[in-house]
Amino acid sequence: MTVTADGPLPSTPYDVAIVGAGVVGCAIARALAHHPRLRVALVEAQDDVGQGTSKANTAILHTGFDAAPGTLEARLVREGHRLLGAYAAESGIPVERTGALLVAWDEEQLAALPRLAEKAGRNSRTDTRLLGPGELYAREPHLGPGALGALHVPGESIICPWTTTLAYATQAVRAGTDLHLGTDVREVERTPDGHRLTTSRGTLRTRYLVNAAGLHADTLDRRLGHEDFTVTPRRGQLLVYDTFARPLVRHILLPVPTALGKGVLVAPTVHGNVLLGPTAEDLPDKGATESTADGLALLREKGRRILPALLDEEVTAVYAGLRAATGDEDYRIAAHPGQAYVTVGGIRSTGLTASLAIAAHVTGLLAATGLDLGPARAPEPVTMPDLGRASPRPCQEPERVAADPEYGTLVCHCERVSRGEIRDALAATIPPRTLEGLRRRTRARAGRCQGFYCGAAVRELFERGTGRSAAGARHDER
Repeated sequence: MTVTADGPLPSTPYDVAIVGAGVVGCAIARALAHHPRLRVALVEAQDDVGQGTSKANTAILHTGFDAAPGTLEARLVREGHRLLGAYAAESGIPVERTGALLVAWDEEQLAALPRLAEKAGRNSRTDTRLLGPGELYAREPHLGPGALGALHVPGESIICPWTTTLAYATQAVRAGTDLHLGTDVREVERTPDGHRLTTSRGTLRTRYLVNAAGLHADTLDRRLGHEDFTVTPRRGQLLVYDTFARPLVRHILLPVPTALGKGVLVAPTVHGNVLLGPTAEDLPDKGATESTADGLALLREKGRRILPALLDEEVTAVYAGLRAATGDEDYRIAAHPGQAYVTVGGIRSTGLTASLAIAAHVTGLLAATGLDLGPARAPEPVTMPDLGRASPRPCQEPERVAADPEYGTLVCHCERVSRGEIRDALAATIPPRTLEGLRRRTRARAGRCQGFYCGAAVRELFERGTGRSAAGARHDER
């Protein structure tokens, strides 16, 4: 197993190379790790896994109740909800089963709720229930005035998206996958025995190729002669409110969906914050992850109607992510047997939920195109640090602190992060290469003060543990 971010790439061909180490690419690598005879590469242009859409989403574990019935997405989200729920419980990934309320604010939206309930039933979600305004406000007393009713979807949950991606990648690497970070694929050439990838770090050869490149999946597809879809980046800006806002909301509060998506929502997070967003802005630029004054003003306007008291709380962070919109209501997953190639495109916000099911589906497609998977053996289980606010942090576990006092020495007081946790993250199978990577693994610098008090101490521990200058490390955007 190797994790590399510089130097030459191996000259020996791989059996499978996966381009893109987002949540879906990492899930596929993990699925292939069940077949130890395969030599697998996971190739990522950025300096960490989960750096694109996977790190900047609304962190919802969807039931698929509102997916287009009969689509591949509907089936994979339904299967993925079950698989990821079980995987999270086994791996220590925090999940809170809050349920969701689709809130109707006018008569047209109220009339749509029975149709959404019927659609949910066609997606095997028969536990939804229509609520009148009395029960709605009993459930959500801080909801803004004027709501006419809601559809209750009890299975919707919140999850930690970053820990999920890292768990998949960790299992894959421990099982023998080579993770090549900082490796931008610039050209792809079909060869008699597979594919030759020209990258920013040299040449990589592989027999089979999986395109899980997210926003750039259409570009890679075209390099292999396909014009099946075009990705239009859809920017979603979000506001993150302080943990003091958490008592204001009990469920995921969803609007009645439109053609552009699920709309602006209010949702708690497993880290104890409250999210407001996202916007839905179709853009030409696949790197446009900046926030805008107009976008944030729109969110505040929407939030004032949904949960007025939220606007009085402190905002601790603002971020934006890009979703891979294709203008299609379904995923664009296809095998090309003559090219030993599988496209995994158009994976939208449901990709986190569906990730394990997508991975199983893609593994089947690879086998159908001729890849001999060989014998199967489940990879070793992984236990991730539980970053959820509902669980105790190591500093709150007396036995753990007694066994290792480093867990009792706090560095980041806002998020209760200890020196022991930072030490463990820096020594992990896939260690962080930047302070932002360390933040996602530990929550250090992610709290109320945003590193104002702990920033220098965290930086010192990072530089000492990695031997790298934090100032010299490339800082990714939130």
